[in-house]
Amino acid sequence: MAKTKKIPLRKSVVSNQQFPKKELLRIAFNKAGEISIDPTGKAAGRGAYIAIKTDEAKQAKQKRVFDRVFQTQIADSFYDELAAYVLHLVERQKLATVTYSIDEAPEI
Repeated sequence: MAKTKKIPLRKSVVSNQQFPKKELLRIAFNKAGEISIDPTGKAAGRGAYIAIKTDEAKQAKQKRVFDRVFQTQIADSFYDELAAYVLHLVERQKLATVTYSIDEAPEI
């Protein structure tokens, strides 16, 4: 009998919904008080997760979610950087699913 591999779940701090870990983006807060986007999910420090959706990134800025989660004051520039990065990831996911027929393929 084959064992099924367990998929780790994490909760988004914006929507409070659980998603598979690969569908989330980790935000790390280290001991020096620096906050950063952690694309690998392995950076040192406390982590909080956000779903890779543009509306969640906008809500995070409106509600200042990471200020509350990490109990510190975070600059607006970080939220803008986060929104841009999430938009980039969303666009990459769209490109990964695009398929062309031979007639529609772009010229090289």
